[in-house]
Amino acid sequence: MAYRPKRTFRPRRADSSDSDGAQETFAELGETGEQAARGPTVQGPPSGRGHAEVAELLRRGRGHRRGRAWASSRRAATAAPRLDGSSDVPVDIPGAVFIQATYGKCKLARAQEDYISLDVKHAFTNSGMKKNSEDSESEPDDFKDIMPFTPKPQTLRQRMAEETKTRNEETSDDSQDEKNQDIWEQQQMRKAVKITKGQDIDLSCSRESQTVKKFDASISFPPVSLEIIKKQLNTRLTLLQDTHRSHLREYEKYIQDIKSSKSTIQNLENSSNQALSFKFYKSMKIYVENLIDCLNEKIISIQEIESAMHALLLKQAMIFMKRRQDELKHESAYLQQLSCTPETSINNSLAIDEKTQWILEEVESRRARRRQARVLSGNCTHEEGTSSDDELSSADMIDFQKSQGDILQDHKKIFEDVHSDFCNIQNILLKFQQWREKFPDSYYEAFISLCIPKLLNPLIRFQLIDWNPLKFDSIGLKQMPWFTSIKEFIDCGMEDSKKEDSSDKKILSTVINKTVIPRLTGFVEFIWDPLSTTQTTSLITQCRMILEEHSTCENEVNKGKQDLLKSIVSRMKKAIEDDVFIPLYPKSAVENRTSPHSKFQERQFWSGLKLFGNILLWNELLPEDILQELGLGKLLNRYLIIALLNAIPGPDVVKKCSQIAAYLPEKWFQNSAMRTSIPQLENFIQFLLQSARKLSRNEIRDEVKEIILILVKIKALNQAESFIEEYHLDHLRSVIKEFE
Repeated sequence: MAYRPKRTFRPRRADSSDSDGAQETFAELGETGEQAARGPTVQGPPSGRGHAEVAELLRRGRGHRRGRAWASSRRAATAAPRLDGSSDVPVDIPGAVFIQATYGKCKLARAQEDYISLDVKHAFTNSGMKKNSEDSESEPDDFKDIMPFTPKPQTLRQRMAEETKTRNEETSDDSQDEKNQDIWEQQQMRKAVKITKGQDIDLSCSRESQTVKKFDASISFPPVSLEIIKKQLNTRLTLLQDTHRSHLREYEKYIQDIKSSKSTIQNLENSSNQALSFKFYKSMKIYVENLIDCLNEKIISIQEIESAMHALLLKQAMIFMKRRQDELKHESAYLQQLSCTPETSINNSLAIDEKTQWILEEVESRRARRRQARVLSGNCTHEEGTSSDDELSSADMIDFQKSQGDILQDHKKIFEDVHSDFCNIQNILLKFQQWREKFPDSYYEAFISLCIPKLLNPLIRFQLIDWNPLKFDSIGLKQMPWFTSIKEFIDCGMEDSKKEDSSDKKILSTVINKTVIPRLTGFVEFIWDPLSTTQTTSLITQCRMILEEHSTCENEVNKGKQDLLKSIVSRMKKAIEDDVFIPLYPKSAVENRTSPHSKFQERQFWSGLKLFGNILLWNELLPEDILQELGLGKLLNRYLIIALLNAIPGPDVVKKCSQIAAYLPEKWFQNSAMRTSIPQLENFIQFLLQSARKLSRNEIRDEVKEIILILVKIKALNQAESFIEEYHLDHLRSVIKEFE
């Protein structure tokens, strides 16, 4: 049906699957009732009517029951009867008997498997009719229940059949799509073939037309001569020859490329060491990474042990320095108090505190032990005050040795769990030596000479932990294992490379500059005692080897050298300011050589003179102007000369002056043209002349001759000649001539 009116839904029956059949039956009943209401003459079911008339009645009755809007749209051409009484045609409602008779006819028709014509567009099949008849037979007679609109539940076999049918339909759809795709591709190919054929036809047609035009007698052509043809042929020949030559050049180029490619292939095939080189580089990379990881892990322990050893040595040095300053302070205060109260200093008895008394007794006991040791060794020329006084008590010595032993024990444990290839400098350098011998180009391109000092820095610091450059028996750098290993590595590199400017020559100097000099600078700044001749001599020995034998490289080593020299100069200035003290007492207090004042003054003078000599030991390492400023300007003229001027002229003064002259470097007076000494010695020369005059008046000729010899040694020749002429000492002119 084209349009279906609204339905009034009622509860469905579960056993019905044909909703349309139910609706039609219900409509038939309604139509029958309407026909019964139209004419009173109709008493029962009409006789002689066919199934078509019954269907028409059902259709019309359905239209009246569905409402006015739907009826007006379906039957606009005819006048429809109205239920409200406004129509001219009365509405007849069929009775119950008529409806029952109509239902019986419908039932009989279904039983005969015949069609019931309802004058509609849908055609029902016999099977559908049979289904409807079965549903109608199953209906109750009272028409109270309306058949359900949902389909009847399917069995398992029916559902499987339906799914199989759906899959077959999908498969057929896919095959149909593929078939359509193939058809489309064939059509496109046919189109392309047709286009190509069309072009060929067009070209053939154009050629035919050209041929026709060429041989068309009606068309006039320019005159053609043999020269024109020859010229065109020559032009064409020239073009072909140029093309041929270009092709030949390309051919030769390709031949050359082929030869080059074959040569490259052959070289690569013959060079079987490519895999070996890759393997070597890979192993070297892994080795260096493992080495760096090992050193990064151990550097913390190395720094801790290094700091512990440095702190121990610093503590010992501070003990000596503080003890010397405290003893000097207490002894000076005691003598000052003793000189201020002569009435209480009878028999050197003075009330002092217990601390001062203990310090003085301790100092005197150490001096007594040193005197006894000198007597046993046969050293009778020693002067009081020139001892370093660096003895420790037995308790302090035991404590120091125990702490040092613990540090060295921990020092040995640092690399005990490391393979020798990663902690032995010789083995490490052997790896790089193999690289340099096998692949020298890549070795130098990688700037390995700049990397080796950084890699070896922790290992060298590890070996320098128990190295003390201030000890007289300390091992020299040249005898250390790391020094000899690096030296051998450099020598082998010079033999292999045969390069005068090989970068490996700088490895040793770089190691010294980056590793040894900083450690040596720490000793100079914090541990070195300039008053100790033993420490100064050992330090000078180490510095001379570092600064002289390895001063060839240049800027980095020069920078390290300057830093070290600055620390040396700074430490000596501090020693002059803090440790030099020469008191001045009245002559009455120092005339007696056995008095405490005289002994203390003598010890302090010789201590200052010892520092003077230690400073001048640096004459070959420090610049002359710095040494002259420190030794002559700050120490000799400021302290020693003043103490000599306060002393009584005599053999002791001459002895002190001779010792001063002996400390002066001969290098300063090697110029034979010198007639006057250096300016910083002018005060010393004037003191010598003054002492010589006093001794000449007393006719002490041996001391005068000694003074003249001192003047000649320091190149004060003009002053010596003037003094000889003034005092008519002609027998001493020969002394001057010997030094000229």
